[in-house]
Amino acid sequence: MFSHQPGLVLSPIPTLSHRSSSQRSLYHRNMLKTRGIVFRSVKYGETSVIADIFTEEKGLCSFIGGGVRSAKAKMPYNLFQPMTVVELVAYHREGTGTSRLKELRASEIWTAIPFELTRGAVALFMAEVCRKAIHEEEEHRELFDFILEHLRWLDKTPHPIANLHLHFLLSLTGFLGFPPLPPDDNSEQFFDLKEGTFSPVPAPHAFVMEPEQVQQMLFFMDTPLESAHELPINRPQRKTLLGKLLQYYQLHLPGFREVHTPEILEMVM
Repeated sequence: MFSHQPGLVLSPIPTLSHRSSSQRSLYHRNMLKTRGIVFRSVKYGETSVIADIFTEEKGLCSFIGGGVRSAKAKMPYNLFQPMTVVELVAYHREGTGTSRLKELRASEIWTAIPFELTRGAVALFMAEVCRKAIHEEEEHRELFDFILEHLRWLDKTPHPIANLHLHFLLSLTGFLGFPPLPPDDNSEQFFDLKEGTFSPVPAPHAFVMEPEQVQQMLFFMDTPLESAHELPINRPQRKTLLGKLLQYYQLHLPGFREVHTPEILEMVM
């Protein structure tokens, strides 16, 4: 999951005591304080990491955590795991790429996700999809709240979670700009993945949902998160529907690469 990025060069930031009054003023203006959701982290150098964090204030940003893999780290390394929700303080300048983390602490304490294999696998899947689908470096509080809501439910719900990732994928399309258009009537039993529309007959290409998957998709479209577990769908059906939904993403999101975590989901659910 981790890889080294040798090509990135980051210059040191001088301490406040060595700066002029104008520099200190600029420094404080550029301090970013916000909540964030970690999507991914990769090793950098001997002791540091670079993390992609979806922030409440600035959208998706890249941060460097200096020395977090050392014995004297001030920021716990476990806070850089995918789908950890954090509060951060960073030196951030617009358009400069990677920002330096100054402080990092947990904002939400998960009691099940880090310790239960199935919940952890769903969280990894959500993180991978988000990292490959979300690229905006701008505030999007509704999307932030949406992801956080699903994480809280994933961690706390006593109900089965085998359908949660399907509900998440379908609901996320609304924020990404390509939600399926509702069918006009019950005769429209097929779904054209390329056009994002329902029809009474299958489209003349391979990117089509059959009636069984259409009914399952319509259930999730019309059902709140808290009731997603109520659809009786078995493992092969979930795998088929998941494959179609990921194909839908690939058709409508340029650059959306193959998602690898479904293999983990298949092993644990």
